[in-house]
Amino acid sequence: MQRRQFLTSAAIAATVFAVTPSFAGDTAQSVVEAYVAAWNAHDSAKAAGYFADDVSYYDASVGKPVAGREVAKTGVIDNFLKAVPDAVWTMKGKPLIDGDRVSFEWEFSGTNTGAWGDGTAATGKKFSIKGASMFQVKDGKIATQSDYYDALGFYKQLGLM
Repeated sequence: MQRRQFLTSAAIAATVFAVTPSFAGDTAQSVVEAYVAAWNAHDSAKAAGYFADDVSYYDASVGKPVAGREVAKTGVIDNFLKAVPDAVWTMKGKPLIDGDRVSFEWEFSGTNTGAWGDGTAATGKKFSIKGASMFQVKDGKIATQSDYYDALGFYKQLGLM
């Protein structure tokens, strides 16, 4: 009788452990979602904390990636959040996940009320652009981020072209 109870208990335990999902913090998707949430909280330090020390951040409109957490923080996150203090980055639909890679379409919107990092003055104009980002997450940190969007449309909405 005890053997049957033990085997039944062992089978139940094995089933529970086999179907229990991993903690959300362990997945590439959860890292990227927390990173987007930090952007939307306008917390550049927290957002940059999701980057690997040697992150490669590629913006297709710039054409050359920036390398390193601090450079990506100041050159990208701080730049955008200072120029667009009401920035909202919205994930459109569910992200596509392939192992350590996460991709999704997005909408980025706000009002340009601050100067840009390159010295371009604020335009005071609202904008809304659509794009897509691709991430690779290694050891719980974003190792690469690549952003693709209509920069010409963005500049036109801001009145810069």
